[in-house]
Parts: sequence; structure tokens; C-alpha cells
Amino acid sequence: MGEHVAQGRSGRRPRRLGAAIVRGDSMYPTLRSGDRLLVTYGTPVRAGHVVVARLPDGTVAVKRAAERRPGGWWLLGDNPARSTDSTRWGVIAEHDVWAVARLRIAPRPALLRRRRTQD
Repeated sequence: MGEHVAQGRSGRRPRRLGAAIVRGDSMYPTLRSGDRLLVTYGTPVRAGHVVVARLPDGTVAVKRAAERRPGGWWLLGDNPARSTDSTRWGVIAEHDVWAVARLRIAPRPALLRRRRTQD
């Protein structure tokens, strides 16, 4: 992942921008292996956001923040049959959820919208 600091609007903290590449099918059909994402670091996470997180085994993964739970976030893949996520690892600590994905920049540019989750 790359990183760049963008100028914030007046009165706001600058956001750090970065890039991530999706590997595997855990986020299909929303994302496919090889998709390139624009991410923002330091952005508040909300349920439904696609995020970049470090899993307990050290893997850095793209997952969906399903809900906030005591101690962090419950993260899930959009393709449960192909995802290693909180159903295996449990709650992922807040400090291990590094960034929010905003755009798929390649190969099919698209805004990543927050998906409503059942709370």
C-alpha cells in the first residue's frame, strides 16, 4: 500500500491517502481480485464501510465493517464461502482497522458506497 498526505479543508485534519490491491475472492461481488482501491487513513469507520485491516495472523485484508463491538470491529467478507474474517478471528481491535476504502480506481472505477448492515 502506498500513502500520501492530502490537504484538508479549513478546520479539518488532513487525511492520508493510500492505495490497496484486493487479493482473493472474499469481497466478491463488490470487489474482485486485482482491484485497486483508493483508501483514506484516519477516517472514522462506520458500519458498512469497506476497510483495510490487519488480521490476528498478520494478514492485511480488505473486509466490510459489519458492526462495532466491545473491543473493536466485527469484519466480514461479502462472499462468506471464501472469506476468513471475524467468524474465525472474532473482534478485530480498533487500532488494527487501518483505512476506509473510498474508490475502486482500477480496473472498473467506481465509488464504494457504505452498505447498510443489520444492527
